[in-house]
Amino acid sequence: MHRLRRTLPAILLLAALILAGCAGSSGGGDTPIKSAGVLRVGTEGVYSPFSYHDAATGQLVGYDVDVARAVADKIGVTVEFVETPWDSMFAALEANRFDVVANEVTINDERKAKYDLSQPYSIGEGVIVTRADDNSITSLDDLKGKVAAENATSNWSEVARKAGARVESVEGFTQAITLLSQGRVDVVINDSIAVYAYLAETKDSSVKIAGTVGEKSEQGFAARKDSGLLPELNAALDELRADGTLAQISQKYLNANASGAPEAAGSAPPRSTWQLIGENLWPLARAALTMTIPLTVISFALGLVIALAVALARLSSNIVASNVARFYISVIRGTPLLVQLFIVFFALPQFGVRIDPFPAAVIAFSLNVGGYAAEIIRSAIQSIPKGQWEAAQTIGLDYTGTLRRIILPQAARVAVPPLSNTLISLVKDTSLASTILVTELLRQAQIIAAPTFEFFALYGTAAVYYWVICLVLSFGQARIERRLERYVAK
Repeated sequence: MHRLRRTLPAILLLAALILAGCAGSSGGGDTPIKSAGVLRVGTEGVYSPFSYHDAATGQLVGYDVDVARAVADKIGVTVEFVETPWDSMFAALEANRFDVVANEVTINDERKAKYDLSQPYSIGEGVIVTRADDNSITSLDDLKGKVAAENATSNWSEVARKAGARVESVEGFTQAITLLSQGRVDVVINDSIAVYAYLAETKDSSVKIAGTVGEKSEQGFAARKDSGLLPELNAALDELRADGTLAQISQKYLNANASGAPEAAGSAPPRSTWQLIGENLWPLARAALTMTIPLTVISFALGLVIALAVALARLSSNIVASNVARFYISVIRGTPLLVQLFIVFFALPQFGVRIDPFPAAVIAFSLNVGGYAAEIIRSAIQSIPKGQWEAAQTIGLDYTGTLRRIILPQAARVAVPPLSNTLISLVKDTSLASTILVTELLRQAQIIAAPTFEFFALYGTAAVYYWVICLVLSFGQARIERRLERYVAK
């Protein structure tokens, strides 16, 4: 009995270890998603009918959203959606902000080389969309020399480019169709599913499907390379396809059965990062020389003219002029530059005023610089002692002469540092012009990175170019300050 009491704890401990080993073996069989207990899904939330917010409830809904929910339900985990802009979707995936992308990710060789791609849960074909009154385009052969609006990271962008079209990068399908309707571009190539859903929802008669591109488009989930998530995702999709759930979701949002069986496809080897950077140093430099720098110089020069006029109006004894200047400054400083760009480029055409991308960017940036620089110039003028004005009057100079010969030269010395900061900020702000079809430095980097997914390499290279430009401007600022020292009263 005594021996039994001594050996019983050892027996119980051994049994516990055996059970723990069995449990550990069973737990080791749990797949990554099941073990995590949650499936984090990246999606746009602004891409109807695939991923958007229901107008009535505000809930995130759509074809891709419901498919992701159904997959998570099959696996037995909860789903967590992370809304992310499409252009930064794969960068966020690489940064582990979510596990998979569910946003009509087209399956192609380039992406297979870079990411884990699931079986397709929707299948369509590429179609060519033109204005309803345009009969000049019916096939890819007619695209040479035409202008196409495509998302930079979409496979359709490459299809249009290979057909000889000049591709203008946009944020999404809706923006592309808007540009097509306004006559800013000639054609849009996209998936038939998205186009039919758009036409059914909007009843837009200004555009039409003019032809097809002769190739299928398969969309699936995208995960990080070697994530280990594909077995669970594919098994769930197989079950959803077999029990008709995918077809039901497709009919709900697309009025068509977009589900289908996967097709085998080879994978392409990834490109060398350094080779990619080396091949695109000149295209990036050319974008900086032909777009970024001219846009900066022209906008800043015009902005300074506006700023001087506004600053003098602010200092004027005329109440009307002073209040108009105050209102202008308030509006410019109180609204985002991106909104100002969108108003000039996208909103004005609704009133019959259509401005090309580069001039539209110049107008928006010049007005913005004028609003901020006006206060810099005003404070610089006011920093000059009143005795300088009085001395100018004693030698017979009028108001204009006093400003030109006495006040402004001294005020320029005071204003140069803050105005230089404004100029440097403008260099970086020109990247926003990419949103209105100006292919400046950042947009060129996005276009290059889109099919290769080498975001860090290309964006880092673009950042170096911006830094070099700003460094040159800083040296120029120092030289100007030294030259203006002679105008400072001792």
